[in-house]
Amino acid sequence: MEKEIVLVTGATSGIGEAIAGLLAENGFRIILTGRRSDRLEQLKNRFEKLTSVHTLCFDIRDRALVDKAVDSLPEVWQEVDILINNAGLAAGFDHFHEGDIEDWEQMIDTNLKGVLYISRKIAPGMIERGSGHIVNVGSIAGSEMYEKGNVYSATKHAVEALSKGMRIDMLKHGIKVSTVSPGMVETEFSLVRFKGDKDMAKHPYRGMKPLTGRDVAEAVLFMLTRPPHVSIHDLLIMPTAQATTLNVLRD
Repeated sequence: MEKEIVLVTGATSGIGEAIAGLLAENGFRIILTGRRSDRLEQLKNRFEKLTSVHTLCFDIRDRALVDKAVDSLPEVWQEVDILINNAGLAAGFDHFHEGDIEDWEQMIDTNLKGVLYISRKIAPGMIERGSGHIVNVGSIAGSEMYEKGNVYSATKHAVEALSKGMRIDMLKHGIKVSTVSPGMVETEFSLVRFKGDKDMAKHPYRGMKPLTGRDVAEAVLFMLTRPPHVSIHDLLIMPTAQATTLNVLRD
């Protein structure tokens, strides 16, 4: 029996790439999505040594492109069993009254509306088949605020609320909805937030050992491999050196 089909958004780097890679190692059939076609092709070539792989190149912020990409799936790839809503970012690091509205819109469009667009497209098929699993990648910022985290935290709070609402609505259809919320993870996250400033991007992780994308991927794999009667609703995963968003033990 073939393993389930998993669609991973934002699969070209960081947590998304790690999740896709670990699931490929475990025989899941993978649909990689992202905006960087060259990177998608590289990952496809790598993961095809492990499992079946399909790629979709589109911007999750554009609903028409999301619909077009999903509609383009070959018949053999259309029954998506698992959706990993990983695509997300933090843009800028400003006090609210000094915030860049373009940064705000980028975060809202990616972190929240992107989750809505792809989930709305995939969920009806799951409902029709009476099975499925949606995993939303949240953040500790979805439950705790911190200085200059205003709009990013707001989008992750929204993902937490949306996940709870989805879980209630999907209950009668037998579909699991999970949220994995990491603390500090060293990926391209900070490099994007600080707009390519490598020194600033390293600053949050000084003197401590953050999580890796693989650490989060292993938590997701655990969620996906529970028996049918077991659902992991929420999983908060933190570095040992981090107690809250701001309480971090540094050397």
